[in-house]
Amino acid sequence: MPKTPSAAAAAAPVVIVGAGLAGLTVALHLARSMPVVVLAKRGLDEAATAWAQGGIVGVLGSDDSIETHVRDTQEAGAGLVDERAASFIAEHSAQAIEWLVERGVPFSPDPSGPLGLHLTREGGHAVRRIAHAADATGKAIHDVLLAEARVHPNIRLLERYMAVDLITSRHVKETLPIDRCHGVYALNIDSQQVETFPASAVVLASGGVGKVYRYTSNPDTSTGDGIAMAWRAGSRVANMEFIQFHPTCLYHPQDRSFLITEALRGEGAVLRLADGTRFMPQHDERGELAPRDIVARAIDFEMKKHGLDHVWLDATHLDEAFLKEHFPTIHARCLSLGIDIARQPIPVVPAAHYTCGGVVTDLDGRTDLPGLYAVGETTYTGLHGANRLASNSLLECVVLGRTCAGHILERGDLPPIPRVPDWDESQVEDADEEVVISHNWDELRLLMWNYVGIVRTTRRLERALHRIKLLRGEIDDYYANFRVTRDLLELRNLVDCAELIVRSALARRESRGLHYSRDYPQTLPVSFPTVLSRKPKRRDAWLP
Repeated sequence: MPKTPSAAAAAAPVVIVGAGLAGLTVALHLARSMPVVVLAKRGLDEAATAWAQGGIVGVLGSDDSIETHVRDTQEAGAGLVDERAASFIAEHSAQAIEWLVERGVPFSPDPSGPLGLHLTREGGHAVRRIAHAADATGKAIHDVLLAEARVHPNIRLLERYMAVDLITSRHVKETLPIDRCHGVYALNIDSQQVETFPASAVVLASGGVGKVYRYTSNPDTSTGDGIAMAWRAGSRVANMEFIQFHPTCLYHPQDRSFLITEALRGEGAVLRLADGTRFMPQHDERGELAPRDIVARAIDFEMKKHGLDHVWLDATHLDEAFLKEHFPTIHARCLSLGIDIARQPIPVVPAAHYTCGGVVTDLDGRTDLPGLYAVGETTYTGLHGANRLASNSLLECVVLGRTCAGHILERGDLPPIPRVPDWDESQVEDADEEVVISHNWDELRLLMWNYVGIVRTTRRLERALHRIKLLRGEIDDYYANFRVTRDLLELRNLVDCAELIVRSALARRESRGLHYSRDYPQTLPVSFPTVLSRKPKRRDAWLP
């Protein structure tokens, strides 16, 4: 059983940066015993979780096993999956589904299915093991957990608060025995004032970095805030070269971020060229059910070969009633744009979707900096390796959100919170020209799309790194002289993450999983994670 928090812990809450599935899971487990503050950069309902369509993995069926799920995860991860992490998370998948069912998540039912749930299948999975709520699973889960958090007396939810930076021992006047995290500075977007949040622990659950690319399936909140803040505070990051491009994002001038779930291909939809030719079997024997990196590269290849802006996802051979029942969100959204998916193929294009690397943590969410934790897409746990297996991400949030909360609650030696100085903006002024920020934002995202996309070369990466360093100089100068805004903070975080992605890609001299280099097309027989550090290397008891 968790120990009772010390007096010091009770005096300051745990601050969680991010209100998606990872952050809310940690908050709900912690709130049974201690106060929690959750910071949402925009509205509480704007987390990336709500955009997740497919589902959440659960090893539930009689035709499934922990070993089979781990094997599928390893195959998708192209030899870089940490077996201990994959096994631990698979072992707790049924418990995670049960916890969500207990909360009231309305998964699609099937009276004959395990736990009475309908299970679907996605690319890379050997069997049906994806619990889902039609084609809007993330929203269904997020709505339920957010409703529970809203009424919990120990949880304080703050909208429109963007974390600026972590408060570490270097910010504190008094001499402390070790460097640790003591809280977070956060911008109140409405008042435009930076507020101070002392904390017994900080949990980063702010998602990935999809907005570093011009085309992405991610919401506007996905600007790599947690990864950048942890990096600046001295934590290691790993595997940032592995950015997953979802193969099928809707290609339409009125909606460039709408995802066409992989589950549609799992139910039989196929990819075609403009003349109707089905092309995936020429690229992989698994066809449309190949892992996402293979499907995305195949689409990219066919688009470039034929000079296309997009390809087509054809579900017209599936029953119309079935499509409306199992994919109501996609059916309705496409229909509103003039596309009847029961009668017309869907124009699709790959888009940046998921960050497989991030802040290095253990299975309790601990980072290199004492007092700082991270959970979800912000992290590198070893689960995803070189390519995330579909629907493992929501599972990781629930399983490791619980263990993270458990570790925080079990600590009995929390140090007193030192006096943390308030944010000082006495030496800065209001920005003179906001156009500088928007220009640099557009340049960075286009640069990353063209030079650090699905297929890479060393020359492109080197050019990207050179330009990123110039942009960093401009952004750092702007940050030092003007009052912070949300746009400036997001741009600062994006440029940090862009450099981490490029540096990681340059360090990997092979093609593996989501990283494909024309200069190094071979896959090495033995490979290791790409770990970047701002500190001298040290050995941790919990890392191999």
